[in-house]
This record gives sequence, C-alpha cells and structure tokens, in this order.
Amino acid sequence: MKITWLGHSAFRLDFADKAVMIDPFLSGSPVFEGGPLEAAKGATHVLLTHGHDDHTGDTVEICKATGAQLVSSFEVCMYLAGQGVDGNNVNPGNHGGTVDCGGFTVSFTDAVHSSSAMVDGRPVYLGNPMGLVVKAPGEKVLYHMGDTAIFGDMALVHEIHQPEIGIVPIGDRFTMGGDTAALACKRFFEFSAILPCHYRTFPIIDQTPDRFLAAMGEDAGKVHVPEVGETVEV
Repeated sequence: MKITWLGHSAFRLDFADKAVMIDPFLSGSPVFEGGPLEAAKGATHVLLTHGHDDHTGDTVEICKATGAQLVSSFEVCMYLAGQGVDGNNVNPGNHGGTVDCGGFTVSFTDAVHSSSAMVDGRPVYLGNPMGLVVKAPGEKVLYHMGDTAIFGDMALVHEIHQPEIGIVPIGDRFTMGGDTAALACKRFFEFSAILPCHYRTFPIIDQTPDRFLAAMGEDAGKVHVPEVGETVEV
C-alpha cells in the first residue's frame, strides 16, 4: 500500500486498482500546495471521519469530478449529497458497522470528538465522529483514528481488527497531544507503521511531531514522518 500525506488529516491510499482519499482538506489547507483534483486524480473513493470543514474539505468537488464513492456516516453522506455529491453513490455506515466498497471494506469505530458543519454561522449536527479501519486483500490493515482523544476502548479496536498501520492525530487542543497519542499507540496497539497527522496546519496546534516521537521512545522507529505530498510504502 502506498500512503501519501496531503497535510492535516488528509491522506491518499493507493492499492490494487483503488485510489482512496481520506479527509481531503486540500484547497483550504495552509500546508497543501497544488490542485485538489490533481492530488485526487483517479480517485475511486472518498472516506470521511466526520463533518468538520477541515476534514470534508474538497469532497464535493472530488466526487463530482472523479465519480468517487463517498463513504462516511449517514448524516455526513446525506448532508454532502445535498451539497452536490451524487446521492446514488454514497456508502453510509455507523459505529460498529462495516461496509463493502468493492475490493476493500471500511469498518467504523468510535472517536472522541465532535462532528458538525457551519451553516449561516451556526453549527449543524452531522452525526458522531468516527475512526476508519480499511481492510483489503493482501494489504496491511490500516486504522485512521480520525480526530480523537485517547479512550480505553481502543483496546477493543485492536482486539477486533488487529490494525498494523496507524494514522494518529497528535496536534493537541482538538485531539490527542503527542504524549497521549504515544500512550495510545503503545498501550493499545501493535502497529508496525505509524503516521502522525493533525499537526502543523494551524498555529494553535503543535507544529512538529517532536513531542510524539520523544514519547514513543524505543518505538519511534515505527513512525514515518513524511513531508506534505510525500508517499511512503508500507
């Protein structure tokens, strides 16, 4: 699997004949350079962890341009269908469920956060936030935690899904900081590869992964820290 970090919590996964965009906050991101449609070229799916603008990002434009299927909570899918996503090409689910995406599956886990969109200056509820577990034949199991605090039932996520790749928010304030993110990785999971996210984007969150790497200690060698736009293969 090839994993490209596109800044913040946005990633592109390439495996088999799939090109999967996760939380594609691109055109509005201070750290992403280039065009969102170029980054999403050939996209087959867009996966969203929750409804905040810094995660839904360019989803509507990408889905309309590529025909990618939208996979998220029911509320997020219906809301974005109202914004221009093809309502016949959404694949909604909710916590504890798994959806078949044709060649891979996505399972929805808890995340301790919130989920809404701003409409006329007011937040509109968009379901509960989620983590996403991606499973594809012949590939390592990937767990994008979404925006979340540490929580004890991460142990059940590990027990049920046995994820090998962890995409982990570390920026503090709105998610786990580096210390608690490292604790989550070491206490609850046996990741062979970890990619930190949700840092550097805005001045009010951590600008580097240094605190996370220091807290990972002897396990810091499992952590990949790509530059924005860089691809790692795991």
